[in-house]
Amino acid sequence: MANERLRAAISAKGETIQSLAQHVGVDPKSVERWITTNRTPHRGHRWKAASFLGVDEVYLWPSVEKQAETASTSELITYYPNRGAVPAALWSSLIEKATDQVEILVYAGLFLFDNHPDLPDQLAEKAKAGAQVRVLLGDPDSAMVQQRGEEEGIGSDLAARARITRRYLEPAMATPGVEVKLHDTILYNSIYRFDDDVLVNPHVLGAPAGQNPVLHFRYIPGARTFRHYMRSFDYTWERGRPA
Repeated sequence: MANERLRAAISAKGETIQSLAQHVGVDPKSVERWITTNRTPHRGHRWKAASFLGVDEVYLWPSVEKQAETASTSELITYYPNRGAVPAALWSSLIEKATDQVEILVYAGLFLFDNHPDLPDQLAEKAKAGAQVRVLLGDPDSAMVQQRGEEEGIGSDLAARARITRRYLEPAMATPGVEVKLHDTILYNSIYRFDDDVLVNPHVLGAPAGQNPVLHFRYIPGARTFRHYMRSFDYTWERGRPA
């Protein structure tokens, strides 16, 4: 039976067998066999193909679901009952070691900049060295930030915190590679990504972010959780506006 899902995904993306093969690094005949004989590629090829086409590899090759589930479970490093339980040394280590990507999605995230006063300078230096730095802050004038402030019991103070964080970031924003956007989305999770590590701070209605749990994930090729959260970041990034 042919893999019609793969064939349709290639077409929907506006790509060809040749372009997919070139991206993955295989012969076009291999991609043809993936389609016509429903052959399942090696894990690395599956991940590259799925990422290139913007779909989940389990959708393209359902037979690998169990493997993906096992890998996704292994991505969870640890769980913290609240943000204050995350060791200060962990934040510092993740920031210092990041060389390729730093991505932050918050409404304010002021605690991070208060606790790491050199962070804007560090982000600028990382960008100069070739890292991609993307920060999403809540738009302080948006209805969503106001609503979240009311839900946390701090009212307009949340918008004020977002403005302070933006002010802290201003020196770094002049550095090419440091991008800051404002967003007005419902923020279900704050996300702090440093290369292959991500700290996810779920938001609980009626509680400040600092009182809510934090999950530490580390990327594993072929797994789904890390990429799932980063797709959420990208979704918000596409809808943000330059700060």
